[in-house]
Amino acid sequence: MNPHSDELTSQLSRNIARVNRRQLFGSTAGGIGMAALASLLKRDCQGAEPAPQANRGSPGLPELPHHPPKARRVVLLWQGGGPSHVDLFDDKPMLREMAGKDIPDTIRGNTRLSTMSSGYGKWPCLPAIKPHRAWGESGLVFSEMLPNLGGIADEICLVRSMHTEAVNHAPGVTLFMTGTQVPGRPSMGAWLNYGLGSETDNLPSFVVMTSSDKGKTCGQLFFDYYWGSGFLPSRFQGVRFRNTGDLVPYLQNPPGVSVESRRALLDDLREMNQAHLADYGDPEIDTRISQYEMAFRMQASVPDLLDFSGETKATLDRYGPDVLVKGTFANNCLIARRLLERGVGFVQLMHAGWDQHGNLFTQLEEQCRDTEGPSVALVRDLKERGMLDDTLVAWGGEFGRTPFGQGDPNAPKGRDHFGRAYSWWLAGGGVRKGAAHGSTDDFGWNIASDGVHVHDMQATILHLCGIDHTRLTFRYQGRQYRLTDIHGEVVRGILG
Repeated sequence: MNPHSDELTSQLSRNIARVNRRQLFGSTAGGIGMAALASLLKRDCQGAEPAPQANRGSPGLPELPHHPPKARRVVLLWQGGGPSHVDLFDDKPMLREMAGKDIPDTIRGNTRLSTMSSGYGKWPCLPAIKPHRAWGESGLVFSEMLPNLGGIADEICLVRSMHTEAVNHAPGVTLFMTGTQVPGRPSMGAWLNYGLGSETDNLPSFVVMTSSDKGKTCGQLFFDYYWGSGFLPSRFQGVRFRNTGDLVPYLQNPPGVSVESRRALLDDLREMNQAHLADYGDPEIDTRISQYEMAFRMQASVPDLLDFSGETKATLDRYGPDVLVKGTFANNCLIARRLLERGVGFVQLMHAGWDQHGNLFTQLEEQCRDTEGPSVALVRDLKERGMLDDTLVAWGGEFGRTPFGQGDPNAPKGRDHFGRAYSWWLAGGGVRKGAAHGSTDDFGWNIASDGVHVHDMQATILHLCGIDHTRLTFRYQGRQYRLTDIHGEVVRGILG
């Protein structure tokens, strides 16, 4: 049993027991006024919503970490839409030899495909659109479209044997982020926030930033349950930094309100909320207290976070020409490094643009140009600052792309979703360097060796953070839940 989980469950049980008939009618008598107050409070605290910690310097669960962690911080570089593994990371000479010819039935088997291609009568092999080559002393082979990644080939572990059941975007993202294809469970960042607590007083310990390709060719949306807390108290969910307008809205004091008066107001609100918390035991009241406090502290920390005047020209140049363009992946990568430096434990960058159904020959290379340089710049930056060894960088998406061409079988222009096999790469945080893990068959269709399921990757990331994935649980609706559900094995071959 999890003592922290039991305590929260006990609070909720006491809350239910307290709400008797008299209290119910007494509290609803002021319903209109309370609703108005709630609306004002919500509007006022949006700048910090949702704050991931109830107390400053929250230590997390007392029994964690379960073992010495290799990674103190995690940055997830999410590439939404499905980067094509056979074009980028998993070169297949057989696809070149059989270009235009159908992938054999014996290879395809009964693989589940999306409705866009599951009814095809032809399955023409489509080879990689650009050559692949060996990079670094390790000789890792991947596409020439990734020259910056080639420069750190000896730092990464390239996983070529990822696989998933999902065939559509939202279920695929939800499966990795929360452990199930159905929304409603806590995200990975929320689990880590709940288990490990926070190292910073002045910033949320779980931050999310989003971006998209310049042409907006990928219409995938980012839903808030990708970083939600599910059935965990909402203070553990991610705080999304906006990519337009103020980074965090409503953070600054209104005109005429001084810092001192704001502090006095928050002190009074804290007393009121603490009294209400003592009466009802609702963990969400605790969340509201933390939201106000975090917002107050972020008034000073956010401007400092965005002050790039101390960054050298060489550093800015490394991230590319869009580094100072707000809302771009490059800008978000630089902010991510600064967040990690300031003690933020989990940073989730989500970029949409990898859904090449009909524009593979133009848009894939554009995506590489927009995202590959900043991703590598972040890794290099962390290494130069002595942070890479204990920071895990993970790059990947919800699935890969089909080894056959999509569209006109005589002149295919794209690739469909493909979860049977795909690739990720990892760096730092205790993973192997200059290594490839797992393999696929000659067509990049089936896993040939050392398969890594989504749940296995989740278990491995938690392991690197010092967590036994089978022991980080929360009791909800009569059972113990965990990120990996009832599955997952730590992938020892990824560990350094």
